[in-house]
Amino acid sequence: MSIFKRLKDVTLSNMNAMLDKAEDPEKLLDQYLLDMEKDMKEAETNVAQQISIEKKFKKQLDDAVEMRDKRQEQAEKALEKEDEDLARRALEDKNKHQEKVDELTPTHENAKQSSQQLRDQLQDMKDEYEKMKAKKETLKARASSAKAQQKINESMSSFGSENASAGFDRMSEKVDELEAHAETSKEMRDSGNSLDDELDELDKDDVDDELAAMKAKMKEKNNG
Repeated sequence: MSIFKRLKDVTLSNMNAMLDKAEDPEKLLDQYLLDMEKDMKEAETNVAQQISIEKKFKKQLDDAVEMRDKRQEQAEKALEKEDEDLARRALEDKNKHQEKVDELTPTHENAKQSSQQLRDQLQDMKDEYEKMKAKKETLKARASSAKAQQKINESMSSFGSENASAGFDRMSEKVDELEAHAETSKEMRDSGNSLDDELDELDKDDVDDELAAMKAKMKEKNNG
């Protein structure tokens, strides 16, 4: 299992544990992405180190190949000048560089393969990060919608509840009482007005009687 695969598995495990205990999924999703970014930076550092190793072996291999070929050419020139001893020494040194080439070729190839593998794994991490980044926006939108729905549900749970209904019933009874008091007051007022009217009528009868008596008295006086 590669280091990046282990990092990914650990990060996903931590993320799932955090979400299980999440009080605020939006904040935890942001934190999860920050953790992924940190893992990617560490991975990029490892890739850079591996590429540096690959380049070092590549340079050593290229230098060995270059010296091997150079000594081959020098040996041939020495023979052309009939300097067999110099040609022999050039060939001996060429063989030493050939040994280096034989040793460094698989070492460089392994380093090259490791670099490519790490590059691919780093790219996988980046692709996963982009997928999670896009998914985060969807999850955050869903979380916001769920929170809004929860608030509405909480508000609706008390809307039209038994307490509210009982409150309306009490207010209805109160209004009934007020209306009854108002009606009673009106009846009392009407009743009071009738008594005054009757008393006024009595007063009118006394005046009429008194007026009639005065007329009779005046008539009697005139006749006398």
